[in-house]
Amino acid sequence: MSELRLAVPDRSAEIVRKTKETDIRLVLGIDGDGRSSVQTGVGFLDHMLDGFARHGSCNLEVRCEGDRHVDDHHSTEDVGICLGLAIDQALGDRAGIRRFGHAILPMDEALVLCAIDLGGRPFFSWEASLPTPKVGTFDTELVPEFWRSVATLGRMNLHVRLLSGSNSHHVIEAIFKGLARALRDAWEPDPRCGGIPSTKGSL
Repeated sequence: MSELRLAVPDRSAEIVRKTKETDIRLVLGIDGDGRSSVQTGVGFLDHMLDGFARHGSCNLEVRCEGDRHVDDHHSTEDVGICLGLAIDQALGDRAGIRRFGHAILPMDEALVLCAIDLGGRPFFSWEASLPTPKVGTFDTELVPEFWRSVATLGRMNLHVRLLSGSNSHHVIEAIFKGLARALRDAWEPDPRCGGIPSTKGSL
């Protein structure tokens, strides 16, 4: 397996997680240049994560072996868990980051609003009814499950609103890209704030 050269080692993380359902290794560098090497066994998820890395300007490597003879649920959810853990670990004490990020992102007829607060308190709000139950063989109900896992384990406040859209592929891709852009803004170093971005003095 080829290794990515992550740009800034102190803002990177490696997560190895093995259960009876999945065996996952995920490497994330949040100060990257958009490179990815993703093999989850779920083709549509691979496509979404490649776009996430590119538009989040992070470097991402994922290898997952899961119980896909059952369905794609465990692989998708557990990769989300690992991505959330990696984001949390890469951020460290979160000092000096902008903390907040948002994006209103179009993709053809689809338009989504995504907002992030990396303030350390998990919250997940999803108002995005997907137009169809499947994209190819992929169950679209797994998309909010993936992002709920990211939000919870990444200790972030994550909101998604679908403003318009009739094509599930376009809607989901806009959500992944929109959240990538929001996260990129939120974890970006703030040159005007060198400390913890909170009036409480801690996150």
